[in-house]
Formats: sequence, structure tokens, C-alpha cells
Amino acid sequence: MTKVYLKKGREASLLRFHPWVFSGAVARVDGNPSEGDVVFVYSAAGEALAAGHWQIGSIAVRILSFTADPLLPTFWEDSLRSALEARKTCGLWENPSTNCFRLVHGEGDGLPGLIIDWYDGVAVLQAHSVGMFRAKGKICDALRKVFGEHLKAVYDKSSGTAPFKAGLELIDGYLWQAEDYQPGPRTVLENGHSFLVDFAEGQKTGFFLDQRDNRDLVGKYARGKRVLNLFCYTGGFSVYALAAGAVFVHSVDSSAKAISLVSKNMELNGFPSEKHEELCTDAIEYLGRECEDGRYDLIIVDPPAFAKHRGALQNALRAYQRLNAAAISKVAPGGLVFTFSCSQVVDKEAFALAVFSAAAQTGRKVRILDRMCQPADHAVNIYHPEGEYLKGLLLYVE
Repeated sequence: MTKVYLKKGREASLLRFHPWVFSGAVARVDGNPSEGDVVFVYSAAGEALAAGHWQIGSIAVRILSFTADPLLPTFWEDSLRSALEARKTCGLWENPSTNCFRLVHGEGDGLPGLIIDWYDGVAVLQAHSVGMFRAKGKICDALRKVFGEHLKAVYDKSSGTAPFKAGLELIDGYLWQAEDYQPGPRTVLENGHSFLVDFAEGQKTGFFLDQRDNRDLVGKYARGKRVLNLFCYTGGFSVYALAAGAVFVHSVDSSAKAISLVSKNMELNGFPSEKHEELCTDAIEYLGRECEDGRYDLIIVDPPAFAKHRGALQNALRAYQRLNAAAISKVAPGGLVFTFSCSQVVDKEAFALAVFSAAAQTGRKVRILDRMCQPADHAVNIYHPEGEYLKGLLLYVE
């Protein structure tokens, strides 16, 4: 049993139930743990504090339990049942209009380093730590116990998320399939809209589930509007806008695979081709060079994360400023801009300041009509505010 002893006074964060132990807080390690092993954390005075996955890097331990006891044999099953109960409370389980959601959101569900998304019976797993990657067999077994016949397959999509320096065999594939399961892209429902999800080839787990509520909000404003969806990926916002009665929607993304899925999603939802156009081009270049002033009444700006670590923060803020200045300057008078950041290191105050600077640069009168965030299934642990990563603003531009 490996014991990790903290420096004097460095146990305070664990006593506040923060789920990380930073390497700088570690005084010594009694044992020789491999990355991903479960280790037990003690204060400098020898007080038992927690148990978690050992890892190499700035975060030394990701906490699984705030007792320094071995994990119970039912740990994974109990944790997944708890996560499912929370989704039932949110109205997402056995919902006839929505059969895809996030089942496990890392620290938000007490399982740091683990993401599981549910796509109508298929659980897509992403391990962001060696500990979770090594536990994927146990997690798969627990999923089968918790969901029973509702579970059709478990797919591991960890090749792009697990630490590549750890020497793991990062090959995506099925961990388990029911006998009658047909592999391949899966059609799911979100608020009654149909989407084709390719979890094998698509980004993340195949669909950006975190924008569900914000897509619905776009639908409430889109009627009668000319809409531009930048960084559209598979066209989620575009589907909601057209369903709500947009005059037309242009969807822009640099990925040919994404644009292909946009076309399929348009067909799935029965939208006429004259209402929608897919543009496989760089979104920033399109907005800056090809987009005419006033052509669009509603512009959606949902870029990928510009900053994945604090060293990239300032460059990211400048990029958000330039992008939003272009959108605010281009939208028609009385138009709307839905703008987002999914960069965890960019907090909502810094993002709002970047957008404020962008608005000031254009000289246009801008109001904030709404503030947006991630939905309830992307839960934030109250002791881990860093888990609140998605932020957005709805702007009215005169």
C-alpha cells in the first residue's frame, strides 16, 4: 500500500474536498507506485485523508475517495449508479425527446479523469488519466451491471485523451457489444431533433452534448433570421435554427468530415436544401474576408478551445477579442451574436472582458441579453469550481 505524505499545512485543500493533490504539496512517497495505481494520502502528521490515482505531472493524485481506505469492490458500480441518479433528476433518463447525455463528467461526478457519454444505449468512454484508462475493464463491467439490457455497447475513445507518454496501448475500440448490436454511427435524439453521431471518427465522443441548452436557446431567437453558424462541427445549432423557422442558415467549418455530417443531419431532419448551405472553409477567414456586412441577423461563434493550458491564456484572449470584434462588426443592425468559450483556463470574467474589448473596438452599441453555461449533465463539483469550463454571452448589437 503506497502512502503519499503531504508537506506540513498542505492538507487544507483536501479538507475542503478539492479532488487534486499537486506534486508541489507532496513531501515523500512510501512505496514505488506506477502511474495509475491507487495510492493513499496522509497529512504530515500522519492523518489519513484520501485515496486516489497516482499520476506523473503537476497533479500527483486525483482523488477517488476522501478516506484513506481501499476502494470497495462495488466502488465503480456505486459511482455510476450515483451519476445515473443525478441524470434522472435532470429528466434525461428515459426521456422520449432526448436519448443522449453525459453520464459521467469527471470531477463533477467524483471520478476525476473519466468522461462517459450516453448515446441511446452506447456508452462512449474517454479516459483522461492513466488510472482511469487502466480501470476501463472494471468500468465496463460496472456499466453492464447498472444499465442491464438498456446497454448495447461500450466504446473506448481514449486515444486522444489519455497521456500518450505513459506507454499505454491507445487504440480505440469496443470494450463490449450486445449480440444484436450493429456497429457504426448512431442516430440519436436531442430535444426532438435527430443527429447522426460518429463516435469512432468524430471529435470528442462524437457530438458536443454540452451545448444542448444553448442550442435550444438559439432556436428561441432564430425565427425569421438569416443565420451564420461558425465552427459548426456537425450542425447542431443549424438544426435548431432551421427547425425554429430561420430564413436560411449557413454552416461553416474547416473539417470536410464535419461538413459531411452536417449534410446528413439536414437530411435526417427533413430541411429543404435551399434553406441551408454548408461551407467547408476556415471560419475566421470566412468571417473576415468573405462575409458581407449585415448579411446575417444571427451569428453563432463557437470555436474550439483556444487555450488548453495557462501558458496560452493571453494568446487565447487576444484571439477571442479578434474573432468577436469581427462578428459584432458584421452582424446586421438589431442582430444577435451567440459567442462561446470552452477553454477551461479562460474564466467567465476574462471571457466577458475580451468580448467587451471586442465590442469597444467596433464602436457599436452592444447589450448582453443572456449569459450561458454548460448543462446540468456536465455537473460542476462545488468543491472544484474549475469544472465550470463552458461560458457564453448572447449579445444584441444595434
